[in-house]
Amino acid sequence: MQKLTDLLDRPIVLVGMMGAGKSTVGRRLARRLGLPFVDSDVAIEEASGSKTAELFERFGEHDFRDGERRLVARLVEGDVRVIATGGGAFNDPRTRQLLNDRAITVWLDAPVDVLAERTARRNNRPLLHKGNPAEILSRLMEERQSYYSEAKIHVRSTGTGAHGNVVDAIVDALFKYLAS
Repeated sequence: MQKLTDLLDRPIVLVGMMGAGKSTVGRRLARRLGLPFVDSDVAIEEASGSKTAELFERFGEHDFRDGERRLVARLVEGDVRVIATGGGAFNDPRTRQLLNDRAITVWLDAPVDVLAERTARRNNRPLLHKGNPAEILSRLMEERQSYYSEAKIHVRSTGTGAHGNVVDAIVDALFKYLAS
């Protein structure tokens, strides 16, 4: 049987809401496939010397997303790897087009109650500081769902079961996608 990595000719990019598990699942997926992993939020922080939340507050969402798009464009060039993007990266039409053209995009879709529980664990989500986090997440999901649905692969993460199950689902979906 052919290995998945033999079929891959471009990066795998995980998109979805904050708290969907893009970073955690991305690391595990990369480990499973023997590929490098990059978290775009971490890469932004390393490049700027500032925390993502600080950049968001200092420059605003529009300028932050512009810088994020330029960084993601660099990340998808070169070696095949697994990349986790920030929750709002795929909203930008230019970023979405770039990622769908140069990578295999995977939407990790989780219910709002799971997102709310996961994002409550840390206080590093600037968009959630302006009201009830569950209500904000629900509104953001409604706004962003049509963008995320443009990803090439859609995998549901229900919050029950291990992250390994989500990795298995992504691997299966990648095989099906690459076979078609």
